[in-house]
Amino acid sequence: RLPGLHGYAAEFSPYWPGRVACAAAQYYGIAGCGTLAVLEQNEAGIVLLRSFDWNDGLFDVTWSENNEHVLITSSGDGSLQIWDTAKTKGPLQVYKEHTQEAYSVDWSQTRGEQLVVSGSWDQTAKLWDPAVGKSLCTFKGHEGVIYSTIWSPHIPGCFASASGDQTLRVWDVKAPGVKLVIPAHQAEILSCDWCKYDENLLVTGAVDCSLKGWDLRNIRQPVFILLGHTYAIRRVKFSPFHATLLASCSYDFTVRFWDFSKPNPLLETVEHHTEFTCGLDLSLHNCGQV
Repeated sequence: RLPGLHGYAAEFSPYWPGRVACAAAQYYGIAGCGTLAVLEQNEAGIVLLRSFDWNDGLFDVTWSENNEHVLITSSGDGSLQIWDTAKTKGPLQVYKEHTQEAYSVDWSQTRGEQLVVSGSWDQTAKLWDPAVGKSLCTFKGHEGVIYSTIWSPHIPGCFASASGDQTLRVWDVKAPGVKLVIPAHQAEILSCDWCKYDENLLVTGAVDCSLKGWDLRNIRQPVFILLGHTYAIRRVKFSPFHATLLASCSYDFTVRFWDFSKPNPLLETVEHHTEFTCGLDLSLHNCGQV
């Protein structure tokens, strides 16, 4: 437990089985102070491996794909922070360009490029090379807060963004302007993710309590709609192990597991949390660990 802190995001390490990073903020991020906690599961249970403090709430975290000790967080003051778990103090670097809360950050998973994308309440997404001290590019087009920016695991230089303007957008870093605009919900979209097994399939989760699947080759209708949550869906993730499996968490305090290929897609509802469930990740190492 992190006393007085509310967890916003959790991400498993791509390198260390059982190691997870959590981005947290005090008082739901209303008033300052954030913590990056790096936790590890071992024989003794879950132990706090490293903890770093920041002077504003931390809303998202992503592990480096080229250094097992490095992470990036995004913060309420609009900045991104680079941390090194091999060091006790930090951050290594701070990038301050967004003019409002930096709500999402993601490190590219396609080999051959080391790029980071961030999304902000200032309605822009920014592209970063962690080795360069300033952003490479700014993506404009959303007409509302950006809640989620996620790289395609298949297509180099391609990412998706989900926004309060009720759209899911797909971008190509090699081309200016948006590649695709999907009016995905009639409500704010808080989360999106790419299928790990189909480069054309994305899922969105929204304030209307629904999850929708989208095939980029035909965006007129969703390929699936999953209903069951009773409050806004805060985060959704596809399984790294099963093509049709996904997990979602919500302000209804639950985590739900789905298989969209089944006639009854809701597999399980987990009610372990006693507060808003904001962060969620599925282990790349241990099938079934969430």
